[in-house]
Amino acid sequence: MNRLLVAVVHETDPLARLGPWLRDAGMDLEERHLGTGDELPATLDGFDGLVVLGGPQSAMDPPEVSPELVGVRALLAQAVAADVPTLAICLGAQLLAEVGGGKVRTGIDGPEVGATLVAKRDAADKDPVFGPLPLSPDVIQFHHDEIAQLPPGATLLASNPFYANQAFRVGRHVYGLQFHIETTPEIVREWAERDTVGVAASPHDRETLCLLTDAVHPDLEAVWAPFAARFADLVRTRARQAA
Repeated sequence: MNRLLVAVVHETDPLARLGPWLRDAGMDLEERHLGTGDELPATLDGFDGLVVLGGPQSAMDPPEVSPELVGVRALLAQAVAADVPTLAICLGAQLLAEVGGGKVRTGIDGPEVGATLVAKRDAADKDPVFGPLPLSPDVIQFHHDEIAQLPPGATLLASNPFYANQAFRVGRHVYGLQFHIETTPEIVREWAERDTVGVAASPHDRETLCLLTDAVHPDLEAVWAPFAARFADLVRTRARQAA
């Protein structure tokens, strides 16, 4: 089985449904929970891929504010340099953008929160992981910062009218998703209780926002579980090529 290192940056954003999707696709997952004291390895040696999840921290936090992000940045930089298959979600995607030479800032139009759609860009049609997605898949958003500029040479794969840089690829195997695909309804409800500022920026009250996100979770699974399987295929192919 191919080994994926999973950086759970904060306990409020666990692997959740993404874990079973990847395991069902044949991946062996080694989770490191940074919020409970787990340490990250210094390198990606021995791993075939990397998954980095989200959290309430900011990609702009200095080391003294969020020291747990130092090791995450280092591993993402290694993944970019060696083109190691990577799936970086929300905060993970923002960290990926920064280490790749892009820019992150506080979202100029405020937080983006709740169930929404993203639209594939033309380049996504030729991408082995994004290509089979529907034109406008459902996603869950919960972020205050935005990826203002992609890394040089990155390929934009999905956008929406609120914030343009919703999904991108660096090199051939390193992916960043500004949105969430891994959530459960219970996780989103916890976020909505914690993030009063984000919910206040939404056009919906907290309960309506949660009901709307509850309703899209079956569609999320139908679309993004096969996406996770295609990412696993990419990991396997890359590992065979590197052997």
